[in-house]
Amino acid sequence: MDKLLIRGGRRLQGEVPIAGAKNAALPELTAALLCAEPVTLVNVPQLQDVATMLKLLRNMGVVAERSIDAAETVTLDAKAITRPEAPYELVKTMRASILVLGPLLARLGRAKVSLPGGCAIGSRPVDQHIKGLLAMGAQIEVEHGYIVASARCLRGARITTDMVTVTGTENLLMAAALAQGETLLENAAQEPEVTDLGELLIAMGARIEGHGSSRVHVQGVDRLHAPKARHRIIPDRIETGTFLCAVVAAGGDVTLRGTRADHVDALIDKLREAGAAIESGADWIRVRADGRPRAVGFRTSEYPAFPTDMQAQLMAVNCIAEGSARVSETIFENRFMHVNELVRLGAKIEVDGHSAVVHGVPRLSGATVMATDLRASASLVIAGLVAEGQTQVERIYHLDRGYDRMETKLRALGADIERVKS
Repeated sequence: MDKLLIRGGRRLQGEVPIAGAKNAALPELTAALLCAEPVTLVNVPQLQDVATMLKLLRNMGVVAERSIDAAETVTLDAKAITRPEAPYELVKTMRASILVLGPLLARLGRAKVSLPGGCAIGSRPVDQHIKGLLAMGAQIEVEHGYIVASARCLRGARITTDMVTVTGTENLLMAAALAQGETLLENAAQEPEVTDLGELLIAMGARIEGHGSSRVHVQGVDRLHAPKARHRIIPDRIETGTFLCAVVAAGGDVTLRGTRADHVDALIDKLREAGAAIESGADWIRVRADGRPRAVGFRTSEYPAFPTDMQAQLMAVNCIAEGSARVSETIFENRFMHVNELVRLGAKIEVDGHSAVVHGVPRLSGATVMATDLRASASLVIAGLVAEGQTQVERIYHLDRGYDRMETKLRALGADIERVKS
């Protein structure tokens, strides 16, 4: 099992490319199930979750070819789906596997999908997915750990989810694209990844309006086709935010290439409040930071508010900041598991239910720490970049699920970091 060794204390300097968004790539890969023609995506990140999704799709009979070239291209041909099933052994490490449910049901009228696994950051129930599909006329049973669904024909419906759910919105959006009649999705997720999926579906012939807002209208069509042009996946805003936080914590002057500042407005506001100088253009962000940052409080919420996927990383910045700050987590109930590991590095953090108060300290001290989930692992890397001595981050398979060669990119910026075998 791989681990990272980090010797802290180095400023970060230079340029870093940002990969395609994991949370856009995964639903867009499953969107290929909706048509019988080859769909080509570019800017597909090289991540473990992407590899798992490709393996799952191939297990269904999809022909998936990947070219590791400058465009990072994946072509998927779902003309012959021979096994509309997502077995537990391929699903247990990735919650996004539930995204095959809507497309399979819409196109084939049947699906058998294992209840998903993934990071232990809290229960992310799929009841809203099921509620929406039932409203569209599906018959669904949950038995022996599987969702077994069938539908002679999905029908458009007005669906209001009880909570904002990104994957739920994406699943229902894909199902509605081939349903008879009009579907109205209310309380829909507004994340850029949802908007990007909508753009792909429209390029495939779907009739969608309002994607990226809380009310999405979908007029079902009989069939979808391959996009006329290759679809480019948007930049990963969470990787963008992670590198921004790393520079603010460690200090330095770094330009992020191939990214979008408008997708991380809430984070940029907080980092400027912390004292960082940030400027941006159409596809780049430059961040400069000197000395200790100022502590900043924040509260996670649905987009466009501060993202839960950046909570751990900004908390790591607060660990070495001047002053104290309160962090409130409103999305996942178990997303403070990184706190105990940050404390091992010398951080001073008090947890009270869904909030944590971080008291900044002048320095952290290297130690062995263990990643508990994807974003927690990124926070430990950031903390290791500023800790005195050596920090060893174990169980980094979590990191590999969502970051494309993070240690390689950090090393190019001057960090002393290496991947080693246990």
